[in-house]
Order: sequence, then C-alpha cells, then structure tokens
Amino acid sequence: MRSFIVVNAYTSFSGELHQPKRLKEELGRLGVEAEIVRNSPKVLQREADFCVYLDKDKYAALALEKRMRLFNRARAIELCDDKMLTYLTLDGYPMPETIPSLLCYTPDAPVSEELLSAAEKLGFPLVVKECFGSLGRQVYLVKTFSELKEISERLKGIPHLYQRFIAESAGRDLRVIAVGGEIVACMERRSEHDFRSNVGLGGHGTPFSPDGELRTLIRGITERLGLDYCGADLLFGKDGYLVCEVNSNAFFGGIEEVTGVNVARAYAEYMLASL
Repeated sequence: MRSFIVVNAYTSFSGELHQPKRLKEELGRLGVEAEIVRNSPKVLQREADFCVYLDKDKYAALALEKRMRLFNRARAIELCDDKMLTYLTLDGYPMPETIPSLLCYTPDAPVSEELLSAAEKLGFPLVVKECFGSLGRQVYLVKTFSELKEISERLKGIPHLYQRFIAESAGRDLRVIAVGGEIVACMERRSEHDFRSNVGLGGHGTPFSPDGELRTLIRGITERLGLDYCGADLLFGKDGYLVCEVNSNAFFGGIEEVTGVNVARAYAEYMLASL
C-alpha cells in the first residue's frame, strides 16, 4: 500500500516536520510506503491509496479529494482553519461567547462604533483572535476600550473575532488529541506568565485523565466537524468544559512526550482501518 504525506510548500519550522516523520515511521511499521512531499502543482498528479494532508491549503485538498481518501477531509480542514467557522459550526456546544468582526474593504474607513459597542458588552478584559493562526499567535488580550479600538483599527482588513475572556481558565487549559472521535491523549497545560498556555509560548503540560463528560463532548464536536484527527483546546469554565479551538493538524510531539502515548501509531492504525 502506498501513501504520501503533504506538508506546506514553504514550511521550515522543525516542529512542523516532526509530525510527518513520525507518521511515516508508524505507517512504515504497518507495511505502508509513505513519502513526505511539499505541496505543489505536481502533488495533484500523484497516485496513491490515500493521502495524509497536513497543509491548510483548502483548494489543493479539494482537488486531491476528488481522486483519493484524505486524512483529514478537505471540509474538516476548512472548518477548523477558520476560527469563526469553527464557532458557527459548533453552535449548541459549550464555547465562550463570540462576536465576529465586520469585513472591511476600505483601508481608510473608520472602525464601526456599533461593532465596538457590541464587543465591549463581552466585558474587559476580552480576547481578540485573528480567524487564521496557530500556536497561540494572533491572539490578543484587550483590557480597555481604547485598546479595543486600536487593535480593531489595526485588524480591520483581517478576519478576526472578539471572545469573552474566561478568567477561571487564565493560563490553564486542556489539549486533547482525538482519533476517530475518541480521545487518545490528553494533557493539562499551564503558564505562569501568559493568559495563553501553549507549550510553544512557555507553558508546560502534565497528563490529564479525561472523564465521561469530556469524552462525550469530544465525540460530538469531532463528528460535527467531520474530523478523523484533531487537537482540541478546552477551557475550564464555571459550569464545565468550554471548547476554545479545534486544530485539524495539531502537533502531537509535545503530548506524546508528556503522556507517553504513541499518537502517531494510533492515527496510522485508524487510517488503515478506515480504508
């Protein structure tokens, strides 16, 4: 059996290459010949039994999916890549209250006062996120109305959203890795100096044992988004877990190290069982 693993055409970050290397290794142990390739027009002409798609280029994903099985599917990648689309798709599941920005096509137009008033109702501090971003980047904690106005002006040409700040979970969250809707690894992340707990931003992880409530929640959101694999970030709210973000291509090197779980093996086995 043959497969190929697609990574972004321009990637140079070593952490991004760890994931495809681990998947290639585990697929090889299961008898699958896997090749790591950078996204390019030539990729669309490749022949294989399946493709592990680790890029976020939805156009190439849609083209490839017409010819073979993708893990994840193109629509799932698209829904997770855009944080506002994720929020809208998961309507009905527990998430922090969120308001979308207004699209602006005129660089010199003033920021909408109506939008700023709506965002202000979330209370301060509040979180501003660009809709496209990863590793905790493009996420800002806004503490005053003047800061809100300034950052909204700076981002008005970029899709972004406003989200209620969950004070109970400041510097603390859960990273869950799910394969086929089931949790395979889970860790609690903490940061002593940042409201974001990402390990790449200085946070640290410890193993966390998921309960029934968390497992049910993860099954639901992965089914709604159509995911084979994901990393979900959850906050600790007053009344239970809150879904913060869902990443279709979440790195698993850190959680493998923290928990001792072979995530790459679990994903490789799932892919073969799904064909």
